[in-house]
Amino acid sequence: MKIGIVSDSHGRSDRLAEAVAQLAARGAEAVVHCGDITAAEDVEVLAGSDAPAWLVAGNMDRHEEAGLRQAAEACGVTFAIDFVAVPLGDGEHLAATHGHLQHLLDELVRGGQFRYVCHGHSHRRRDERLAEARVLNPGALWHPRGRRDCTCLLLDTHADRLEEISIR
Repeated sequence: MKIGIVSDSHGRSDRLAEAVAQLAARGAEAVVHCGDITAAEDVEVLAGSDAPAWLVAGNMDRHEEAGLRQAAEACGVTFAIDFVAVPLGDGEHLAATHGHLQHLLDELVRGGQFRYVCHGHSHRRRDERLAEARVLNPGALWHPRGRRDCTCLLLDTHADRLEEISIR
């Protein structure tokens, strides 16, 4: 399965729309936003491809929780406060959380239930294998740290291959 992974768009609808379009053009079968979308109207942007979408709340989304939930229901986006589990088939799931709750991120990584654990929050790109999980952070669509370009990821779970996509 090809899964598009984005995070930390912080109301930058233009960058989120570009990321969703780039992921769709590359065959994403699902899109996951790892939090800090910050604008309920951007949930519709996330749902802009024909692929199913998942969204987890970030620390900057707490003030907009009700609006995000309502927008997600209206757009058919799966929304959760702490983490979402995206089905990969054969009983496997990808977990996504924002990452500001370190104990939750650690639990998802070390729990052995998820082959992939995605998160945002740090605005830093990450690809690391810990325990049984491959831990991924797509970077950020707003103010990336440690680099100049904004990024998102396309994960091919069948090939265990990752493609980084720059968003300008």
